[in-house]
Amino acid sequence: MSTTSLPAPDHAPRLRDALLAAGFTADGLLDLLGAPAYAALARSETVPALRATRGEGALETLVRLFLLQRPVASERARAALPVDVCLADGWVVRDGDEVRAAVDVRPYGGPEGQDWFIVSDLGCAVGGAGGAGGQGEGVVLGVGGASTTLAGITVRTPVASALDLGTGSGIQALHAAQHAIRVTATDLNPRALHFARLTLALSGAREADLREGSLFEPVASDTYDLIVSNPPFVISPVASGMGGPGARLTYRDGGMGGDDLCRSLVQQAGDRLNEGGFAQFLANWQHMEGEDWQERLRSWVPRGCDAWIVQREVQDITQYAELWLRDSGDHRGDPAQYAARYGAWLDEFEARKTKAVGFGWITLRKSGADRPSIVAEEWPHPVEQPLGDAVRAHFDRQDYLRTHDDAALLSDRFRLAPEVVQEQVGLPGAEDPEHVVLRQNRGMRRATKVDTVGAGFAGVCDGTLSAGRILDAIAQLIDEDPVLLRDRTPQALRLLVEEGFLEPAGPATTA
Repeated sequence: MSTTSLPAPDHAPRLRDALLAAGFTADGLLDLLGAPAYAALARSETVPALRATRGEGALETLVRLFLLQRPVASERARAALPVDVCLADGWVVRDGDEVRAAVDVRPYGGPEGQDWFIVSDLGCAVGGAGGAGGQGEGVVLGVGGASTTLAGITVRTPVASALDLGTGSGIQALHAAQHAIRVTATDLNPRALHFARLTLALSGAREADLREGSLFEPVASDTYDLIVSNPPFVISPVASGMGGPGARLTYRDGGMGGDDLCRSLVQQAGDRLNEGGFAQFLANWQHMEGEDWQERLRSWVPRGCDAWIVQREVQDITQYAELWLRDSGDHRGDPAQYAARYGAWLDEFEARKTKAVGFGWITLRKSGADRPSIVAEEWPHPVEQPLGDAVRAHFDRQDYLRTHDDAALLSDRFRLAPEVVQEQVGLPGAEDPEHVVLRQNRGMRRATKVDTVGAGFAGVCDGTLSAGRILDAIAQLIDEDPVLLRDRTPQALRLLVEEGFLEPAGPATTA
């Protein structure tokens, strides 16, 4: 696949105006298709949408043309689009008395209600779940679950400079352009850079500095306030060069053995971050026999950086191989060839003593701290996106705990975080609960058991009294030595602060 046959962005504003005038937006699609058909598209099922677009209106025409990739009559297309411009620029191609889309164009709603469009290769945008079966090595996918996950967890504070490493169709660069003065987007695949340019132009966003190359090579010694990457993290035999059958797919196979690409990305990011800057990645990592995955990933963190590593899912090696064989469409081909490719994946894992593969998020923050905070945890539970504010707050809490010893902690005041509720668990009719649970209804949606002291402490934390004074009052109520209670409570208090149940409200006049 070359870039010569791809559309030119020259008249993207005219096309954008036509799409918006017809209501070809995320909200417009939902109104036209209805919730069931709209949800079916996310599963790459198009039949309900085809049934919902049998009308002759401009919106139905555009959905069939760009989203469902069906040919439409030239006159029908002309009623919805500046067809001559679209033909000249290569957005559509003539097919007898009909026109066909040359690329996928998918409406995408921005975080503040913006009407954006993600441009990708044909057949790769609907739902982002169809994989790349039958496509070439340089295929560029549209929006998928990984893309939206990374966009949701990214810290969105205004910055001077942002880097989207491995931009693909440009969705992360599009988001970054809303809060970064300067956006650089890189990709090894020149087709991807062209698609990113189309996505930005059709979405009405500023142009990005697009650079071709692998990992950090295209940006030389430049540094950034924000780095984001949804890299080609798949751990595959073709990526490792071990001779497994099957073609390499640039968007997913990084060309390094095992999880070396993700490790290299994380390790090199420290030198590319400005002080206080964030680097946020999606990644896969190997679970090796006889090795703790958390310790392994902690060893990746570069010096001078705090880190928060969240493992969202673990798959055994057979599940993992099957997932990506289906992604490339191998399961639809010759059974013997499929078996050979499956075997190559398992050979790769056995050679590396890999028993499972983890998937999750890695966030770095350039703190320069002598005692960096490195948190690695497993959290497969539901979360509330977007999480960017929660990610930033996590690192703010680490700063606070690092600079406050137990005495300072007891001298400070705290507030119970918003949306935290208390649940009492026990048998019906029992005089006292078996245990008390504090539960967050926002962000990471954590829950933690607390004892009588913890429940009482959380219940009166309104930012008025210092932690020490609250503990003294609790000690009097439960007839415990206040000195002993002050001595044994800070560790539990630290955990409640670290996990976001309590928010520091500043020092009190007296402790």
